[in-house]
Amino acid sequence: MNPMVRLSASLFSTSTSNPKPPKSAISRRSFLGTSLVVGGVIFAIVAITQSALAQNSALAQNLVRFSGGIGVIPTGSANTTVRGVTAAGQIWVIQDLAADVKQDGSIRLDGRGLLLGSGNAVGSNANASVFATLFCANDGNVQHSSNLAGVPLEANGDFRIDDTFSPAPPNPCTSPVLLIRSAGSGSWFAAGIPR
Repeated sequence: MNPMVRLSASLFSTSTSNPKPPKSAISRRSFLGTSLVVGGVIFAIVAITQSALAQNSALAQNLVRFSGGIGVIPTGSANTTVRGVTAAGQIWVIQDLAADVKQDGSIRLDGRGLLLGSGNAVGSNANASVFATLFCANDGNVQHSSNLAGVPLEANGDFRIDDTFSPAPPNPCTSPVLLIRSAGSGSWFAAGIPR
């Protein structure tokens, strides 16, 4: 047979045949694929479990929560004094407030639109800085406050307090009251609504 014809026949038979891979190669691929799938499923289950545990742990650590706020309307009488803290001299309004206090005394508070509601500077932040104070009826209304230097109000009255109360509040904290106070005078501008 002509060597060219033999080479052609050999190439044709190689390209059209479908040789099976050895059995050991199939089982290694199959084992590797199965291992990867099982490993991925285990990883997903562990990640979901850890996320749920972290969420439950964070919720378990909440001491008190506040959602919404009310501004002060001073009347000039002692009726506007709250837990021994006098009211600010002018009306203040607040658009929104959300605060979480943890059992270790840490507080994360977001306030929106804390602005003067009367007077010549109505609608302004009066260049005020504010801090938060938590009162609990079961410890004699001790003042548990964030840093007294306070945080400055933004032009639109927004502010964030991310701090730790000193001293730490008791656990539980009964009849909680949260006041937003002036870093200058210590009077209160707004109060949180307990959740």
